[in-house]
Amino acid sequence: MTQESTAPGELTTPAPHTAELAEPGAVTLVVPTFNESANIRELLHQIRESVPSRLPCEVVFVDDSTDDTPDVIRAAARDCPFPVTVLHRAEPVGGLGGAVVEGITAATSEWIVVMDGDCQHPPSLVPELVATGKRAGAGLVVASRYIAGGSRAGLAGGYRVAVSRGATWLTKSLFPRRLRGVSDPMSGFFAIRRDDITADTLKPLGYKILLELTVRTRPPHVAEVPFVFQDRFAGESKSSAREGLRFLRHLTGLRAAAPLARMIGFGLIGASGFLPNLLGLWALTRAGLHYVPAEIVANQLGVAWNFVLIEHLLFRDRREHRRFWDRAGRFTLLANADLVLRIPLIALFVHRFGMGALGATALALVTTFVLRFVGTEALVYLPRKAKKART
Repeated sequence: MTQESTAPGELTTPAPHTAELAEPGAVTLVVPTFNESANIRELLHQIRESVPSRLPCEVVFVDDSTDDTPDVIRAAARDCPFPVTVLHRAEPVGGLGGAVVEGITAATSEWIVVMDGDCQHPPSLVPELVATGKRAGAGLVVASRYIAGGSRAGLAGGYRVAVSRGATWLTKSLFPRRLRGVSDPMSGFFAIRRDDITADTLKPLGYKILLELTVRTRPPHVAEVPFVFQDRFAGESKSSAREGLRFLRHLTGLRAAAPLARMIGFGLIGASGFLPNLLGLWALTRAGLHYVPAEIVANQLGVAWNFVLIEHLLFRDRREHRRFWDRAGRFTLLANADLVLRIPLIALFVHRFGMGALGATALALVTTFVLRFVGTEALVYLPRKAKKART
């Protein structure tokens, strides 16, 4: 990653234009960009016209572009009376959300405002976001399209409106407590107080960073300000079906972060593994294989199915702790150990405790399920313990 900072003029602090807004502290505008060269000059012009006269500011662009956007930023920054920093990332880790996290880490101000680089988020609202946060004692202030005075007018076409509303409904349904008081969790325009966020806890994937931030590190007090979503100044939207799939995968990972939800998900995935198991058993026995070796082989199909789903839906953020083949081998051993352990457990429950065969089987299934879940977390996906340094 390369970093360049430009500060052509002295930073001043004139009195606010509007009397009802108390003077806020300094603010860092974090702007993630991807091939937005045609919008940069207009965006910086709008910032210059509406922000520095009301509060000191700096702008941090975190750029993943493959065009000349970084050069355009550096050239346009010469006319700005505030510092402009360009962080160009060679590897766009985490997508737009990852760019925002890097910008938050680089910010130096008390308040951080995250906004898009396509001019759909009006910079004139930045002072009000910060002032509202100070007045309300809030650690997060969301610019919302869905409260009185707000509008989603800049969403092009009925399809994007439907997708936006559907995504909003889905996220609020999945996280009713964490998103209480947030009418627009899909907004990319918000202000956060630096002391109320720990960037290290964020694990973004794709472009919905506000959802990630609110679910993982929600400040105790949240406020909202209405805003009108503007038309793009230039270029085309970066939204795509691929980004939509990343969003759904990220949503699943966030929901599965709670231990109980993760255990339920583990059980549902395990139940779904019966389908490839039974299909494999049917195909192998039809081919003439004896049912005992056929069951052993078919069981591996179910194990493989479960492993793929668990990797991508439940433990995506823990995969870096071990190599793929290490995780796959450990998971396979645990899954097959379940079969070996279940029969002795059933015998124990029947002969030692006098249970019926059906009840003993059900209890054995529950017992081995819990042991398999705990073992998967502890032996496959938890970080290795650091080796003690030799003295």
